[in-house]
Amino acid sequence: MNPNDLSGLADDIKRWGAELGFGAIGIADTDLSQAEQAHREWLAKGFHGAMDYMAKHGDKRTRPAELVPGTIRVISVRMDYLPPDAEDSMAVMENGEKAFISRYALGRDYHKVLRQRLQSLCDKIGNRVGPFGYRVFTDSAPVLEVALAEKAGLGWRGKHTLLLSREAGSWFFLGEIYTDLPLPLDAAGQNHCGTCRACIEICPTQAIIAPYEVDARRCISYLTIELKDSIPEGLRPLIGNRVYGCDDCQLACPWNRFGQLTGVDDFHVRHGLDDISLVELFGWDEATFKEKMAGSAIYRIGYAQWLRNIAVGLGNAPGSPEVTAALEARRHDASPLVREHVLWALNRHGISRN
Repeated sequence: MNPNDLSGLADDIKRWGAELGFGAIGIADTDLSQAEQAHREWLAKGFHGAMDYMAKHGDKRTRPAELVPGTIRVISVRMDYLPPDAEDSMAVMENGEKAFISRYALGRDYHKVLRQRLQSLCDKIGNRVGPFGYRVFTDSAPVLEVALAEKAGLGWRGKHTLLLSREAGSWFFLGEIYTDLPLPLDAAGQNHCGTCRACIEICPTQAIIAPYEVDARRCISYLTIELKDSIPEGLRPLIGNRVYGCDDCQLACPWNRFGQLTGVDDFHVRHGLDDISLVELFGWDEATFKEKMAGSAIYRIGYAQWLRNIAVGLGNAPGSPEVTAALEARRHDASPLVREHVLWALNRHGISRN
Protein backbone atom coordinates (compact mmCIF):
# COMPACT_ATOMS: atom_id res chain seq x y z
CA MET A 1 0.00 0.00 0.00
CA ASN A 2 1.27 3.48 -0.80
CA PRO A 3 1.35 6.29 1.80
CA ASN A 4 -1.94 7.77 0.60
CA ASP A 5 -3.68 4.42 0.88
CA LEU A 6 -2.26 3.89 4.37
CA SER A 7 -3.35 7.37 5.48
CA GLY A 8 -6.83 6.70 4.19
CA LEU A 9 -6.88 3.34 5.95
CA ALA A 10 -5.89 4.98 9.25
CA ASP A 11 -8.77 7.45 8.86
CA ASP A 12 -11.14 4.58 8.15
CA ILE A 13 -9.92 2.65 11.19
CA LYS A 14 -10.75 5.63 13.40
CA ARG A 15 -14.17 6.00 11.79
CA TRP A 16 -14.94 2.29 12.12
CA GLY A 17 -13.75 2.42 15.73
CA ALA A 18 -16.16 5.24 16.55
CA GLU A 19 -18.98 3.19 15.01
CA LEU A 20 -18.00 0.29 17.28
CA GLY A 21 -18.23 2.46 20.39
CA PHE A 22 -14.61 3.43 20.97
CA GLY A 23 -14.16 6.93 22.34
CA ALA A 24 -10.80 7.49 20.63
CA ILE A 25 -8.23 5.65 18.54
CA GLY A 26 -4.56 6.43 17.95
CA ILE A 27 -1.61 4.75 16.27
CA ALA A 28 1.86 4.35 17.79
CA ASP A 29 5.17 2.75 16.91
CA THR A 30 6.69 0.09 19.14
CA ASP A 31 9.62 1.98 20.70
CA LEU A 32 9.10 1.79 24.48
CA SER A 33 12.76 2.12 25.45
CA GLN A 34 12.14 4.96 27.92
CA ALA A 35 9.19 3.21 29.51
CA GLU A 36 11.20 -0.01 29.68
CA GLN A 37 13.79 1.48 32.01
CA ALA A 38 11.13 2.90 34.32
CA HIS A 39 9.32 -0.45 34.34
CA ARG A 40 12.50 -2.31 35.25
CA GLU A 41 13.18 0.08 38.12
CA TRP A 42 9.62 -0.32 39.40
CA LEU A 43 9.97 -4.10 39.40
CA ALA A 44 13.38 -3.90 41.07
CA LYS A 45 11.79 -2.01 43.98
CA GLY A 46 9.28 -4.81 44.44
CA PHE A 47 6.35 -2.44 43.96
CA HIS A 48 4.46 -5.09 41.95
CA GLY A 49 4.00 -7.16 45.11
CA ALA A 50 2.48 -10.57 44.39
CA MET A 51 1.77 -9.72 40.75
CA ASP A 52 4.44 -12.08 39.44
CA TYR A 53 3.01 -11.82 35.93
CA MET A 54 4.38 -8.28 35.75
CA ALA A 55 7.92 -9.69 35.69
CA LYS A 56 7.75 -13.22 34.32
CA HIS A 57 7.57 -12.26 30.63
CA GLY A 58 10.83 -10.34 30.74
CA ASP A 59 11.04 -7.55 28.19
CA LYS A 60 8.08 -8.76 26.12
CA ARG A 61 5.91 -6.24 27.95
CA THR A 62 8.03 -3.36 26.68
CA ARG A 63 9.00 -4.83 23.31
CA PRO A 64 5.83 -5.53 21.31
CA ALA A 65 7.69 -7.22 18.44
CA GLU A 66 9.05 -9.80 20.88
CA LEU A 67 5.56 -10.61 22.10
CA VAL A 68 4.04 -10.70 18.60
CA PRO A 69 6.72 -11.08 15.92
CA GLY A 70 6.26 -8.76 12.97
CA THR A 71 4.54 -6.01 14.98
CA ILE A 72 5.52 -2.53 13.82
CA ARG A 73 2.44 -0.55 14.88
CA VAL A 74 0.02 -0.51 17.79
CA ILE A 75 -3.54 0.68 17.35
CA SER A 76 -4.59 1.93 20.79
CA VAL A 77 -8.26 2.42 21.70
CA ARG A 78 -10.26 4.00 24.49
CA MET A 79 -13.72 2.89 25.60
CA ASP A 80 -15.60 4.94 28.19
CA TYR A 81 -17.17 2.99 31.05
CA LEU A 82 -18.70 5.49 33.51
CA PRO A 83 -22.26 4.19 34.00
CA PRO A 84 -25.18 6.59 33.86
CA ASP A 85 -27.53 6.82 36.85
CA ALA A 86 -25.01 5.25 39.26
CA GLU A 87 -25.23 6.44 42.86
CA ASP A 88 -22.76 9.21 43.70
CA SER A 89 -19.45 7.57 44.57
CA MET A 90 -18.55 9.90 47.43
CA ALA A 91 -21.99 9.47 48.99
CA VAL A 92 -21.51 5.69 49.00
CA MET A 93 -18.00 5.86 50.46
CA GLU A 94 -19.13 8.24 53.19
CA ASN A 95 -21.87 5.81 54.26
CA GLY A 96 -20.01 3.14 56.22
CA GLU A 97 -22.95 0.73 55.96
CA LYS A 98 -22.64 0.61 52.16
CA ALA A 99 -20.17 -1.29 49.99
CA PHE A 100 -18.17 0.72 47.49
CA ILE A 101 -17.29 -1.03 44.24
CA SER A 102 -15.05 0.60 41.67
CA ARG A 103 -17.24 2.04 38.94
CA TYR A 104 -15.56 0.05 36.18
CA ALA A 105 -16.86 -3.19 37.74
CA LEU A 106 -20.54 -2.30 38.14
CA GLY A 107 -21.47 -3.81 34.78
CA ARG A 108 -20.23 -6.69 32.66
CA ASP A 109 -16.62 -7.81 32.34
CA TYR A 110 -14.83 -5.34 30.08
CA HIS A 111 -12.37 -7.95 28.80
CA LYS A 112 -14.98 -9.69 26.66
CA VAL A 113 -16.66 -6.49 25.50
CA LEU A 114 -13.46 -4.83 24.31
CA ARG A 115 -11.99 -7.98 22.81
CA GLN A 116 -15.08 -8.62 20.72
CA ARG A 117 -15.15 -5.06 19.41
CA LEU A 118 -11.43 -5.05 18.69
CA GLN A 119 -11.90 -8.24 16.73
CA SER A 120 -14.75 -6.61 14.81
CA LEU A 121 -12.44 -3.72 13.97
CA CYS A 122 -9.79 -6.17 12.71
CA ASP A 123 -12.41 -7.87 10.59
CA LYS A 124 -13.23 -4.55 8.95
CA ILE A 125 -9.53 -3.91 8.30
CA GLY A 126 -9.16 -7.38 6.81
CA ASN A 127 -12.13 -6.80 4.51
CA ARG A 128 -10.34 -3.73 3.19
CA VAL A 129 -6.73 -4.93 2.89
CA GLY A 130 -6.97 -8.71 2.87
CA PRO A 131 -5.06 -10.96 5.29
CA PHE A 132 -2.74 -9.08 7.64
CA GLY A 133 -0.86 -9.79 10.84
CA TYR A 134 -2.49 -8.74 14.09
CA ARG A 135 -3.37 -9.69 17.66
CA VAL A 136 -5.84 -7.96 19.97
CA PHE A 137 -5.31 -7.24 23.66
CA THR A 138 -7.27 -5.80 26.52
CA ASP A 139 -5.49 -6.09 29.86
CA SER A 140 -4.92 -9.73 28.96
CA ALA A 141 -1.21 -10.09 28.17
CA PRO A 142 2.15 -8.41 28.90
CA VAL A 143 1.29 -5.08 27.27
CA LEU A 144 2.38 -1.68 28.57
CA GLU A 145 -0.93 -0.17 27.61
CA VAL A 146 -0.65 3.28 29.23
CA ALA A 147 2.72 3.99 27.61
CA LEU A 148 1.40 2.84 24.23
CA ALA A 149 -1.78 4.89 24.55
CA GLU A 150 0.29 7.96 25.42
CA LYS A 151 2.48 7.42 22.34
CA ALA A 152 -0.69 7.01 20.26
CA GLY A 153 -1.96 10.40 21.39
CA LEU A 154 -4.88 9.23 23.52
CA GLY A 155 -3.67 11.24 26.49
CA TRP A 156 -0.87 11.29 29.04
CA ARG A 157 0.20 9.29 32.06
CA GLY A 158 -1.13 11.04 35.15
CA LYS A 159 0.63 11.23 38.48
CA HIS A 160 -1.57 8.33 39.65
CA THR A 161 -0.12 6.37 36.65
CA LEU A 162 -3.49 6.07 34.86
CA LEU A 163 -3.97 7.55 31.41
CA LEU A 164 -5.62 10.97 31.38
CA SER A 165 -7.44 12.63 28.51
CA ARG A 166 -8.43 16.27 28.25
CA GLU A 167 -11.70 15.14 26.64
CA ALA A 168 -12.57 12.20 28.88
CA GLY A 169 -10.60 12.26 32.13
CA SER A 170 -9.69 8.69 33.06
CA TRP A 171 -13.01 6.84 33.22
CA PHE A 172 -12.21 4.47 30.37
CA PHE A 173 -10.70 1.13 29.43
CA LEU A 174 -7.78 0.69 27.04
CA GLY A 175 -7.28 -1.93 24.36
CA GLU A 176 -4.68 -2.59 21.67
CA ILE A 177 -4.20 -4.15 18.28
CA TYR A 178 -0.62 -5.19 17.50
CA THR A 179 -0.21 -5.20 13.73
CA ASP A 180 2.27 -5.46 10.89
CA LEU A 181 0.56 -2.71 8.88
CA PRO A 182 2.87 0.34 8.43
CA LEU A 183 0.18 2.86 9.35
CA PRO A 184 1.01 6.56 9.79
CA LEU A 185 1.73 7.57 13.39
CA ASP A 186 -0.23 9.95 15.58
CA ALA A 187 1.45 12.62 17.71
CA ALA A 188 2.12 11.56 21.28
CA GLY A 189 0.05 12.98 24.13
CA GLN A 190 1.29 15.97 26.12
CA ASN A 191 1.26 16.08 29.93
CA HIS A 192 -1.25 18.47 31.53
CA CYS A 193 -0.98 17.55 35.23
CA GLY A 194 1.02 20.68 36.06
CA THR A 195 1.59 21.16 39.79
CA CYS A 196 -1.61 19.36 40.81
CA ARG A 197 -1.21 16.75 43.58
CA ALA A 198 -4.86 15.93 44.19
CA CYS A 199 -4.53 12.23 43.41
CA ILE A 200 -1.45 11.86 45.61
CA GLU A 201 -3.01 13.61 48.58
CA ILE A 202 -6.34 11.78 48.53
CA CYS A 203 -4.99 8.21 48.30
CA PRO A 204 -6.26 6.52 51.48
CA THR A 205 -3.16 4.33 51.86
CA GLN A 206 -0.62 6.76 50.37
CA ALA A 207 0.16 4.23 47.66
CA ILE A 208 1.21 6.99 45.23
CA ILE A 209 4.62 7.40 46.81
CA ALA A 210 5.80 9.99 44.27
CA PRO A 211 4.39 11.54 41.11
CA TYR A 212 4.00 8.80 38.49
CA GLU A 213 5.05 6.05 40.92
CA VAL A 214 2.68 3.67 42.74
CA ASP A 215 3.65 1.06 45.31
CA ALA A 216 0.98 -1.48 44.38
CA ARG A 217 1.45 -3.26 47.71
CA ARG A 218 -0.35 -0.35 49.38
CA CYS A 219 -2.96 0.25 46.66
CA ILE A 220 -6.52 -0.71 47.62
CA SER A 221 -7.21 -2.01 44.11
CA TYR A 222 -4.26 -4.37 44.52
CA LEU A 223 -5.23 -5.35 48.06
CA THR A 224 -8.85 -6.17 47.18
CA ILE A 225 -8.32 -7.69 43.73
CA GLU A 226 -4.77 -8.87 43.03
CA LEU A 227 -3.73 -9.96 46.52
CA LYS A 228 -4.99 -13.48 47.18
CA ASP A 229 -3.76 -13.84 50.75
CA SER A 230 -4.42 -11.92 53.95
CA ILE A 231 -4.64 -8.15 53.75
CA PRO A 232 -1.99 -6.61 56.03
CA GLU A 233 -3.72 -5.63 59.28
CA GLY A 234 -2.20 -2.16 59.30
CA LEU A 235 -3.86 -1.34 55.99
CA ARG A 236 -7.29 -2.77 56.74
CA PRO A 237 -8.66 0.28 58.59
CA LEU A 238 -7.58 2.50 55.68
CA ILE A 239 -9.62 0.50 53.18
CA GLY A 240 -12.90 1.71 54.68
CA ASN A 241 -15.85 0.23 52.79
CA ARG A 242 -14.05 -0.27 49.47
CA VAL A 243 -14.69 -3.96 48.77
CA TYR A 244 -13.56 -4.11 45.14
CA GLY A 245 -11.10 -1.58 43.78
CA CYS A 246 -10.72 2.08 44.61
CA ASP A 247 -11.57 5.21 42.62
CA ASP A 248 -10.34 7.91 45.00
CA CYS A 249 -7.50 9.15 42.81
CA GLN A 250 -9.87 9.44 39.86
CA LEU A 251 -12.57 11.16 41.88
CA ALA A 252 -10.05 13.76 43.03
CA CYS A 253 -8.64 14.46 39.56
CA PRO A 254 -9.91 17.76 38.12
CA TRP A 255 -9.69 16.37 34.59
CA ASN A 256 -12.50 13.95 35.40
CA ARG A 257 -15.01 16.75 35.25
CA PHE A 258 -14.77 15.95 31.53
CA GLY A 259 -15.47 12.24 32.08
CA GLN A 260 -17.81 10.76 29.49
CA LEU A 261 -20.77 8.56 30.37
CA THR A 262 -20.61 5.24 28.60
CA GLY A 263 -22.71 4.51 25.55
CA VAL A 264 -22.20 0.77 26.03
CA ASP A 265 -25.13 -0.98 27.70
CA ASP A 266 -22.85 -3.74 29.04
CA PHE A 267 -21.24 -1.24 31.40
CA HIS A 268 -24.49 -0.11 32.99
CA VAL A 269 -25.09 -0.97 36.66
CA ARG A 270 -26.20 -4.54 37.38
CA HIS A 271 -27.81 -5.95 40.54
CA GLY A 272 -27.78 -2.60 42.33
CA LEU A 273 -24.06 -2.84 43.01
CA ASP A 274 -23.68 0.93 42.93
CA ASP A 275 -25.62 1.35 46.19
CA ILE A 276 -25.81 -1.85 48.23
CA SER A 277 -25.17 -2.63 51.90
CA LEU A 278 -22.24 -4.58 53.23
CA VAL A 279 -24.57 -6.76 55.30
CA GLU A 280 -26.61 -7.71 52.23
CA LEU A 281 -23.52 -8.66 50.22
CA PHE A 282 -22.09 -10.63 53.15
CA GLY A 283 -25.29 -12.65 53.27
CA TRP A 284 -24.89 -14.00 49.74
CA ASP A 285 -24.12 -17.70 49.61
CA GLU A 286 -21.70 -18.97 47.00
CA ALA A 287 -24.47 -19.89 44.55
CA THR A 288 -25.85 -16.34 44.74
CA PHE A 289 -22.39 -14.87 44.25
CA LYS A 290 -21.81 -17.00 41.15
CA GLU A 291 -25.26 -16.20 39.74
CA LYS A 292 -25.11 -12.45 40.24
CA MET A 293 -21.45 -12.04 39.35
CA ALA A 294 -21.52 -14.21 36.24
CA GLY A 295 -20.15 -12.11 33.40
CA SER A 296 -18.62 -9.59 35.84
CA ALA A 297 -14.96 -8.80 36.43
CA ILE A 298 -15.68 -9.40 40.13
CA TYR A 299 -16.38 -13.10 39.48
CA ARG A 300 -12.72 -13.74 38.85
CA ILE A 301 -11.57 -12.99 42.42
CA GLY A 302 -13.73 -15.81 43.73
CA TYR A 303 -16.17 -16.14 46.61
CA ALA A 304 -13.70 -16.42 49.52
CA GLN A 305 -11.74 -13.32 48.50
CA TRP A 306 -15.02 -11.46 48.02
CA LEU A 307 -16.07 -12.33 51.57
CA ARG A 308 -12.61 -11.39 52.86
CA ASN A 309 -13.01 -7.91 51.41
CA ILE A 310 -16.54 -7.45 52.77
CA ALA A 311 -15.41 -8.61 56.21
CA VAL A 312 -12.87 -5.79 56.24
CA GLY A 313 -15.61 -3.35 55.22
CA LEU A 314 -17.81 -4.61 58.05
CA GLY A 315 -14.92 -4.23 60.48
CA ASN A 316 -14.71 -0.58 59.46
CA ALA A 317 -18.50 -0.05 59.49
CA PRO A 318 -20.44 1.70 62.27
CA GLY A 319 -21.30 -0.77 65.00
CA SER A 320 -24.83 -2.20 64.91
CA PRO A 321 -26.63 -5.43 65.80
CA GLU A 322 -26.96 -6.18 62.08
CA VAL A 323 -23.22 -5.86 61.49
CA THR A 324 -22.39 -8.00 64.51
CA ALA A 325 -24.89 -10.68 63.51
CA ALA A 326 -23.57 -10.79 59.95
CA LEU A 327 -20.00 -11.28 61.18
CA GLU A 328 -20.94 -13.81 63.85
CA ALA A 329 -22.74 -15.88 61.20
CA ARG A 330 -19.38 -16.41 59.49
CA ARG A 331 -17.18 -16.74 62.56
CA HIS A 332 -16.69 -20.42 61.69
CA ASP A 333 -16.62 -20.04 57.90
CA ALA A 334 -15.05 -22.94 56.01
CA SER A 335 -12.40 -20.65 54.56
CA PRO A 336 -9.46 -19.83 56.87
CA LEU A 337 -8.99 -16.60 54.89
CA VAL A 338 -12.54 -15.51 55.59
CA ARG A 339 -12.42 -16.59 59.26
CA GLU A 340 -9.27 -14.57 59.90
CA HIS A 341 -10.77 -11.36 58.54
CA VAL A 342 -14.12 -11.96 60.27
CA LEU A 343 -12.40 -12.36 63.63
CA TRP A 344 -10.42 -9.19 63.00
CA ALA A 345 -13.65 -7.35 62.15
CA LEU A 346 -15.38 -8.62 65.29
CA ASN A 347 -12.43 -7.47 67.36
CA ARG A 348 -12.80 -4.01 65.79
CA HIS A 349 -16.29 -3.98 67.27
CA GLY A 350 -15.06 -5.00 70.70
CA ILE A 351 -15.95 -8.68 70.40
CA SER A 352 -13.34 -11.27 71.33
CA ARG A 353 -11.66 -13.22 68.54
CA ASN A 354 -11.87 -16.40 70.68
